[in-house]
Amino acid sequence: MSVKVLVIEDNPGNLYLIEYLLDEFGYKPICAQDGQEGVEAALEHKPDLILCDIHMPKMDGFEVLRRLKTDPDLGSTPIVAVTALAMVGDNERILRAGFDGYLPKPIDPEKFVQQITGFVESRSS
Repeated sequence: MSVKVLVIEDNPGNLYLIEYLLDEFGYKPICAQDGQEGVEAALEHKPDLILCDIHMPKMDGFEVLRRLKTDPDLGSTPIVAVTALAMVGDNERILRAGFDGYLPKPIDPEKFVQQITGFVESRSS
């Protein structure tokens, strides 16, 4: 069974690149283009990992995080922020909010899948 990764990203170029990389390396990407759609997709598909942008229409990443972490079926699912927020302290603020990890944009295609694999493997151990 393939590992299901939900990608919540409003930028079509970023979404395409992440989806492509995940698919090429054997993951099953599920895509959502805003926070509300992301929450609905998570509830429907029960992914193994969620990659979530912070600044999105309809619902930001922090609200997505709050909603999914309180769901009994998704509370232990790792949620990783994939964001352009790169000011001093942003990483710490994101992790304090409850995200299980932080990946800065632009993503590095050469390192991205290895980083994702690390989150998936840490969940199964």
